[in-house]
Amino acid sequence: MTLSQALASAAFILLGLAAAAQIVWLFRKDGARDPLSPWALAAAAALVAVELALRSFQIGFLALTSTYESLLFYAAALAALLAAWRWQKKLPYSAGAAFGATMVAIVLMSVASSPLIPKEALPPIPALRSAWLVLHVSFSFIGEAFFVAGFVASILFLATRDDAKRLDLDRITWVATAIGYTFFTAGALAFGAIWAEQAWGRWWSWDPKETWALVTWLVYTGYLHLRLVVKRRDSLPAIVSVAGFLCTVFTFFGVNYLLPGLHSYG
Repeated sequence: MTLSQALASAAFILLGLAAAAQIVWLFRKDGARDPLSPWALAAAAALVAVELALRSFQIGFLALTSTYESLLFYAAALAALLAAWRWQKKLPYSAGAAFGATMVAIVLMSVASSPLIPKEALPPIPALRSAWLVLHVSFSFIGEAFFVAGFVASILFLATRDDAKRLDLDRITWVATAIGYTFFTAGALAFGAIWAEQAWGRWWSWDPKETWALVTWLVYTGYLHLRLVVKRRDSLPAIVSVAGFLCTVFTFFGVNYLLPGLHSYG
């Protein structure tokens, strides 16, 4: 086993440990928060960061140019976000939402480790050697990490009838989506357009991934419109939040394998 594989395996084990701790505390009656999972999540994120740093040194560029590296970064960003959420004091904390989001991180790491994803650390082609690409990818996945938190909170919102819990879950979804929307807009649209102009000579080409990133952005714009302008706090914004996250999943996985285009090498 290589050092890179060992780091990824250790990160995966730590995510599993975090999920196990969260399950135990979910069944406690006193409402106490578990002390273990945030440290395990933070450690998992740190190990993935070390692995990406080693791969970056190996290929001579920041390791964010392959599907494998993108999945690792996505999982690490989500794990770091969950640890920060557990430690902060201003936003309501939902143990159920944190567990659901941790499971998403585990799924991302599982997909990254599957035989379907090439793991070779290869130097990127010239079109990918751009600082704008790094900003495009990193900001997009940081935004999507926040969208995961909003998605899981929305699922729980739709599943519960407790008014107090619904208020907390609605606030979690709103804050997570608002922050994620800012990062996603900058990364997927603004930085992505600048990189596209440098790499392909045009800002927009209606490539399938570009188109579905725009669809995702429009869905989340609809969510913000419902919450900010229409002032809806019922099930409709939560449903739109779920739809938005499903769009991110299709944009990343579905487009890569079903709709090849200019992003096929990513």
